[in-house]
Amino acid sequence: MSIQALRDHILNHFNHSGEVFFHYKGRVSLYALLKAMGVKAGDEVIIPAFTCVVVPNPIIYLGAKPVYVDIGPVTYNVDVEKIDAAITDKTRVIICQNTFGLSSNIEKIIDIAKRHDLMTIEDCTHGYGGTYKGKPNGVFCDASFFSAQWNKPFSSGVGGFALINNPTLLEPMKELEKEKLPVSFGQKFNLKLLYFVRRYLLKPKTYFPLVRLYRWMSKHGLVLGSSSGTEITSVTEPNGFFRDYSNVQAKEALKNLSTLDEMMLRRRRNAELYTAFLKENELNYVPESLFENHGFLKYPLLVKSRDEFLLNAEKASIPMGDWFNSPLHPVQQSFAPWYFEPEKFPIAVESAKHMINLPTDFKYPQKVLEFLGTQKNEILPVK
Repeated sequence: MSIQALRDHILNHFNHSGEVFFHYKGRVSLYALLKAMGVKAGDEVIIPAFTCVVVPNPIIYLGAKPVYVDIGPVTYNVDVEKIDAAITDKTRVIICQNTFGLSSNIEKIIDIAKRHDLMTIEDCTHGYGGTYKGKPNGVFCDASFFSAQWNKPFSSGVGGFALINNPTLLEPMKELEKEKLPVSFGQKFNLKLLYFVRRYLLKPKTYFPLVRLYRWMSKHGLVLGSSSGTEITSVTEPNGFFRDYSNVQAKEALKNLSTLDEMMLRRRRNAELYTAFLKENELNYVPESLFENHGFLKYPLLVKSRDEFLLNAEKASIPMGDWFNSPLHPVQQSFAPWYFEPEKFPIAVESAKHMINLPTDFKYPQKVLEFLGTQKNEILPVK
């Protein structure tokens, strides 16, 4: 069975004797973890104020409230000095996010949680394959969850899993397995079709037209997407949200995991080239001091006008990213349903206003550097 082979591969990667629980998407894994930890109506969960909207949503689905903490201006991870002030007698969990592939201050967050008798979850949706202080991302907190969406460290189209480090969570997670809905025949067929398109039709000349088409079709529920319909526009739990993982997805994941080491090395080398160029030109860059704990799924860069910069990149046929184009990506306004008050999180809001991502899995970094050379006046200077 492909799922068992994938489970064995993942546990071997972590040198872990615990258990892996697979779900249809990473956000479903987060939902399961929160439920296994006993999060319920009236509780609070602390998360960074710079994330994807699908992170607060599972909290809200359970009737709990996400409580946001602003980020640091260099790591784009939560500012640990501001966590204590966010803790109340309703707080149950702190989510420790790996942003763009960077883990930071995990031990400090765990210490804070222990002082307040709270559980911790590593959000490693950007972090599979990376390390923190020499150990794999995901082994530090009570549990962690990962994503296998299209643009994550490895892909099964859609998919996610939870890694359990605290044995007290095993039984409630096993009970929740009984509630998962199966992946339908139609969903499997749709995924196989998308695998074919991605593997054989997605070429440099077709990249932008196909990506635009896929995003439009995903938004309107015509194909399976990482975020579809109400998952990014509403706080209402979608029908069929708590869904299982299939052998079709596991088989695709195993194929892509076979090239992970090569891809991690390419990401690191490209990041080194980007930092050297940006530093030399006194533009904002990822400091070398962060490289040890950075997997570089994305390379963050602050620019003056994101829309103009992305348009120019498309004209140059360079696949830039727009994570996070909002402190609750991709929501652009009306944050109230998610309990988010933008004025309280100035660093997150300002970062989102100017953030783009350089491609780290790109085979032609020199082309990116040449493009950056033409855009130097559009990139914000180093602070």
